[in-house]
Amino acid sequence: MSLLMMGPHHAACGAAAWVLIAADGALPLGPLAGVGLPGPGGEALLTLPAAIPLGFGLLPGITDAGVLAGAVITAGAALLPDADHRSASIAHSLPPVSEWLCVVLGRAAGGHRNGTHSLLGLAAFTLVAWLLSRLTLTTETHVLQLGAGVGTVLLSTFAVKALRFMPDGARRVPWVVGLLCGAWVALGLGTDNDWFVLAVALGVAAHIAGDMLTDGGCNPVWPFRLRRPRQLARVPLLRCLWSAGGRMKVPVLGSTGSVREWLVATVVSAVALGGMIGAIAGIAGQGAQVLGLW
Repeated sequence: MSLLMMGPHHAACGAAAWVLIAADGALPLGPLAGVGLPGPGGEALLTLPAAIPLGFGLLPGITDAGVLAGAVITAGAALLPDADHRSASIAHSLPPVSEWLCVVLGRAAGGHRNGTHSLLGLAAFTLVAWLLSRLTLTTETHVLQLGAGVGTVLLSTFAVKALRFMPDGARRVPWVVGLLCGAWVALGLGTDNDWFVLAVALGVAAHIAGDMLTDGGCNPVWPFRLRRPRQLARVPLLRCLWSAGGRMKVPVLGSTGSVREWLVATVVSAVALGGMIGAIAGIAGQGAQVLGLW
């Protein structure tokens, strides 16, 4: 049994997590608004609303551009913990260099689903993102977010490769997309780059949470080992929360690639796609207003 939750699913979870906290738009249902879903007796059990919220809007300063860029960055960051495994999606992003780095990181992290899948790993990835966010260049007219831009190039490239937007033959296209996203973040998203740090941390946290929902589990307090209390060994619903090596789990998704994982991934992908489409529509609407002023 593989311990690798599928890379595209991790990326989709990361993008959806960002959409849920950052987006504040809604998806209009058009002619479906007000339609009642009948119950067993023919009565309407549920009436569809005029629109479905796409997010909770917990980051009021984020624009539609920030929602879109953050979703892509978070999708890429959600692949980072698997950099401890040479067979992960991220290992094939820039061969052979990426494969070698994954081997080195895997040894330093104590193997797969250990160091990079812990609170310590989350803190380390967040620290790197914070250090990148501090790397800026101030000119007479702009503050260039060089560090966030470079980080965006890598993370967005990982995301495009993992989500398989492009055919396998178009190997250079993800890097073109990554360079464009990086330039956009470096030049066009303002001077407040704390959102970049949050996006990276959220993506890594989404990955760890996703793996803890599978049979493999994670050890959140690595390098320490959590042992199952002996008094819980015979409690059916509690003894399954521990796996080998002190890892903890809530295995509602079962094994990697299970039907349950695919069903959850489908819903998560729909949330991410809806939020990103809504952000693109908002950006297009703002562009149309600007052009209308000329």
